[in-house]
Amino acid sequence: MGRPQRDDELVVEVVDLAFGGMGVARDDGFVVFVPDTVPGDRVRVRIRKARRRFAEADLLEVLEAGPARREPPCPYVPRCGGCRLQHVDYAATLEAKRAQIREHLARIGHLPDVDVRPVDPAGEPFGYRNKMEYSAVSDPDGGLVLGFHRRGRWDEVIDLEACLLATPRGNAVRDTVRAWAEAAGMAGYDQRAQAGQLRHLVVREGVATGELLVTLVTAPGVEDLVDTLAGPLAAAHPEVVGVLHAVNDGLAETTQGLPTRVVHGRDRFTESVMDVTLHLSAPSFFQTNSNMTARLYERVSEAAGLDGGQVLYDLFCGVGSIGIALGRRARHVVAIDIVPEAVEDARRNAAGNGLEGTYTALCGDVGRVMTEHRGTLPDPDVVVVDPPRGGLSGKAVRRVLETGAPVLVYVSCHPATFADNAARFVEGGYRLEHVQPVDMFPQTPHVEAVARFTRPTA
Repeated sequence: MGRPQRDDELVVEVVDLAFGGMGVARDDGFVVFVPDTVPGDRVRVRIRKARRRFAEADLLEVLEAGPARREPPCPYVPRCGGCRLQHVDYAATLEAKRAQIREHLARIGHLPDVDVRPVDPAGEPFGYRNKMEYSAVSDPDGGLVLGFHRRGRWDEVIDLEACLLATPRGNAVRDTVRAWAEAAGMAGYDQRAQAGQLRHLVVREGVATGELLVTLVTAPGVEDLVDTLAGPLAAAHPEVVGVLHAVNDGLAETTQGLPTRVVHGRDRFTESVMDVTLHLSAPSFFQTNSNMTARLYERVSEAAGLDGGQVLYDLFCGVGSIGIALGRRARHVVAIDIVPEAVEDARRNAAGNGLEGTYTALCGDVGRVMTEHRGTLPDPDVVVVDPPRGGLSGKAVRRVLETGAPVLVYVSCHPATFADNAARFVEGGYRLEHVQPVDMFPQTPHVEAVARFTRPTA
């Protein structure tokens, strides 16, 4: 049989899960990626995209279910683009995530023999997200739809009765905002027509504290209308400590970097992790699974091996949570991040947790800041890097190598960019001792991992 072509229908057996949650099947050695499948599935598929070495197919029918298949508890699967692994037994997803880290290290990093440990499972596979971002549109009958984009579509939003990844408090706040917006006659935003008022709703939650921060993102000109939300929302949910209004007058569907004002309460909320109290502003990054963040930081602490005498660098520090959590066992902490609001949060959080005299927070590009302050900052004994999904730039890798730190702890949220960075650090003289994955994102393909690198000292 020749190479499959677009619209061909095939019967294939799924043998693996690829990064991103796709099932991997083979047809006479040709690789076919199929969504919503599990290893052991025998399925009928239709080819959607055909390439020289692989194809992507749509699932038409499960002819025989694999042993890891389960019925998704969420009624919006597979329409919703949020969860990609609800149909897979949880233990199987953990092993798949571990295997994907190994595969990326071997294929991209050329590091085939790394000790990748079993994944730390999540304590709660549902109801764990402390940040939810909803899109708003109007339905054909004029009602308000407040939910998530349909998988693969930018122009369709699925209305939600409840999201199983959100907390009960988060779901309740969304329902209140939707009812208020409908009663106020606020239309969802039509991106094609560039018309409507409500564009997004962002709900952030301190899981340990119960505090909620709510941001409405709208088109311009509805300030007075938004002001009427504060009373009903605060009355229905006393745990809401702040209501913010952000205005997006551009084409991009974003909730970041917008002009924002406080409508009610304050512009930040608090969270507690490992006996550290954190004040978080709306634009600041924080792990979306508060309950598993403590486990992640425990793994970072183990990998760092601090005993009270070391200088710790916390790069891409965000609100400072890692450096502050570990700072009580360090002589000094130097924290760097490019987001000004996050750096201000880090300074406040350090002072509030008793580290004011032993904590230095700097704002700017990590590579540039380290270059500008070379010779004026204390040399690090341990460097912790927690970069975004794109990983470290070549410049940032070089700056870390130049520090000569005996211990490097890398917190990864993307196996491919981690594997590339890991190879660069090994080429620069480090040894990758182990990788400890932590499942911060159940029901999704994403996985966090903590890696310990060491290098000989002179």
